[in-house]
Amino acid sequence: MQVNLKMLQGRFERGYALDKHSLYSLPAGYNAAGHIQWHTQRTEVGEALYQLKYRQQQRYVLPLALAVQSHILPLLPAFGLIVPMASSHVRGVQPVAAIAHALGHLVGKPVLALLSKAKGAALLKDLRTRAEKDAVLTDTLILNRLIHGEGRWDTLLLDDLYDSGASVDAACDALRGYEKIGDIFVATLTWR
Repeated sequence: MQVNLKMLQGRFERGYALDKHSLYSLPAGYNAAGHIQWHTQRTEVGEALYQLKYRQQQRYVLPLALAVQSHILPLLPAFGLIVPMASSHVRGVQPVAAIAHALGHLVGKPVLALLSKAKGAALLKDLRTRAEKDAVLTDTLILNRLIHGEGRWDTLLLDDLYDSGASVDAACDALRGYEKIGDIFVATLTWR
């Protein structure tokens, strides 16, 4: 899979995104209901993510996991745990969780859903500024304390899209509140 890595900045030790999500989007006219239609050109990673998320094309799970394994993981220190970002929508198969589990299988690491979102949380895509997103994210993420035993785990947080960084930073803040979490690294599939 063709990628164009980007280093990410935020409240984590190190992070990368595989590629930009969309290259461009042009108006393509109106449909019968009068809604504008768009012609969008996505990167290979962006198209695979789009097909997985919105067309339920499960065949993209493994190629996306392999891309994270081969392009991002060599740039990160060792970690012991993979945490998928909490999803905003209820779907039959959660794309980020599916990719996290495939990645965990590939690299022999456990995957734990340590984060979930409170019911009724506003959608970040409807907000424009980082301040608005930060305000909504306060108390939106719920930390699930699922780790048993002694010690701390360096963790890979996996997400699908990095935009302003608000959700990744909020997730890192929530994870840092857990005494079982050590260093946090981030891998996202795309950036906006």
